[in-house]
Amino acid sequence: MKNSEETEKSTHRKRGRPPAFDRETVLAAARDTFWKHGYDGSSIADLTAAMGITPQSLYAAFSSKADLYREALEQYRRMPRPEPGNPLQEAVDSVTAFDRFLRNAAGIFTAPEHPKGCMISTAVLNCAEENEPIAHHVASMRLQTLEIFKARIERGIAEGDMRPDANARSLARFLGAIVQGMSVQARDGATREELLEIIAHARSELMRHRLEPVAVK
Repeated sequence: MKNSEETEKSTHRKRGRPPAFDRETVLAAARDTFWKHGYDGSSIADLTAAMGITPQSLYAAFSSKADLYREALEQYRRMPRPEPGNPLQEAVDSVTAFDRFLRNAAGIFTAPEHPKGCMISTAVLNCAEENEPIAHHVASMRLQTLEIFKARIERGIAEGDMRPDANARSLARFLGAIVQGMSVQARDGATREELLEIIAHARSELMRHRLEPVAVK
């Protein structure tokens, strides 16, 4: 039995080339709609109204609502942050790297030009049964981020700026929880300054696991 999306897709698909449009521009409109309303809360009518295209053009260009959402998530990942670059890849100590990463997150979560919070960290936590593949996809993206956090802490241990007994996996989950909490609070109206206060507590926790350089006598 076809689900509702497949039925809608086959109903609205039409042959021929869709009207020309800038893909990144209409994708950004879809991204912000999903970001604000979530996957289940964004209907095809909502999306096409925001994108300024017809349902036929949406399906011709993006195949399905699910594929559009996946592409919108990837565009979200590519969005410029307040501070350019990737702090977790820079040649700085681990505490500084995560501090910069979280400050960037605070900036984008509270920026006035788009919806608040993080499009990924708190997305699709509950969904209709037929949308479970999307929920699994977003969960896998969050797990990828935890693995990146863990790898960065392990790098800090190897490079000697984090204590050798630091639990990289649990610290990574702690930082993931900080990001998710910041996202929720930003959606509830927390300001950038208030999120920075949360980051200060996270930094203090990371400092407990920092390996202080040995003083040269």
